[in-house]
Amino acid sequence: MSAAQERRTLLERRTVVLAVGAAGAAAALTACGGSDGSGGAESVEQPGSGGAGGAVLAKTADIPEGGGVVFAAQKVVVTQPSAGEFKAFSATCTHQGCAVKDVVDNVITCPCHNSTFDAATGSPTGGPATQPLPTREISVAGGSITLA
Repeated sequence: MSAAQERRTLLERRTVVLAVGAAGAAAALTACGGSDGSGGAESVEQPGSGGAGGAVLAKTADIPEGGGVVFAAQKVVVTQPSAGEFKAFSATCTHQGCAVKDVVDNVITCPCHNSTFDAATGSPTGGPATQPLPTREISVAGGSITLA
């Protein structure tokens, strides 16, 4: 094989390796991307709330003690770590941007890579996420929870 043929073969191999790598990266990003917004059985979306400040998200009675509810449309998760204490955080996982799915036993869980967060503080408690969920401002009055 001549030197020119060897260079051409090497370039063709590099092109194939780069193309395969790019396709793999695209597939990984697609798999780790956002959610379809369905949020699972734990999620509740209130019609007409649209994420605007002051919109009623839920009644306090709708948020279980030691649990919470993910509001996919507003990208917020509201928790009740202890009786009468309500917290709100971004529902976007700080690992790769997936939507968190549920809150059980004071643990917020992201289904993409199983990152877990404390329902009282938003701090990561397990998985690949290392940054806490950003807090969201809510108001609790008259048995209603609203985005501030």
